[in-house]
Amino acid sequence: MTIRTIIVDDEKLAIQGLQLRLEPFEDVEIIDTCSNGREAIRKIKTEKPDLVFLDIQMPGFDGFSVVKGVMEIQPPLFVFVTAYQEHAIRAFEANAVNYLMKPVDEDKLADTIERVRRRIAQKGAIEEAEKLKTVLTEVAPEAAEEFADSEAETSGRYEKLINVKDRGQIFRVETDSIEHIEAAGDYMCIYTGDNSLILRETMKDLERRLDPRKFQRVHRSTIVNLDQVRQVKPHTNGECFLVLDSGAEVKVSRSYRDVVARFVH
Repeated sequence: MTIRTIIVDDEKLAIQGLQLRLEPFEDVEIIDTCSNGREAIRKIKTEKPDLVFLDIQMPGFDGFSVVKGVMEIQPPLFVFVTAYQEHAIRAFEANAVNYLMKPVDEDKLADTIERVRRRIAQKGAIEEAEKLKTVLTEVAPEAAEEFADSEAETSGRYEKLINVKDRGQIFRVETDSIEHIEAAGDYMCIYTGDNSLILRETMKDLERRLDPRKFQRVHRSTIVNLDQVRQVKPHTNGECFLVLDSGAEVKVSRSYRDVVARFVH
């Protein structure tokens, strides 16, 4: 999969710097660059990229105006790149994949590209589901109705994004990106690979917001995203450890052994 990418920034050196930092990512193809918002809107509509790195403060049309200007088409994924921290909340309100500060940190850029890959993969899965519904409607209308009813029942009930206020900032966390969650009193520590955020909420309340088909309690103080389990390691006394995609290990207590059964049968 190639991620067709456009970089938008009124500073030529900023474009060149980001191009250099993106070179190690073989699946990222920079198809064009733009120096202002009007040009960006035109290029996005004609080139239809998968991803746009977008500066916020530009003469004339700023980054948020660019986002509004392409809403009439299927918009790409946006990553805001700026020198100004105060725009962060508006960036997440615009459903940006991420918000990067200049100069762009290489580790944060790597995390951003991984988020983009997940978003694109998720979009592909949604498109496949739409194709399936179309086929079902044609050949098995009753089955299509059942599919639609069950989808509506589950999709609207659980959250796709969780707002987390941590260290004076508001982060919008995709639930699919959550690896595991650990409780500490009335606080939850949410782990998303290399990152961790603190949320003031009880385990019970947070469980209600997450899809139980993906998120399961494996210990009285731990919830795990089952999609991110890579390995099951047996331990003593009927307990075991789940090895997650990041390499982290999470202990499964005996009272939650039924969760492990999903992986061994």
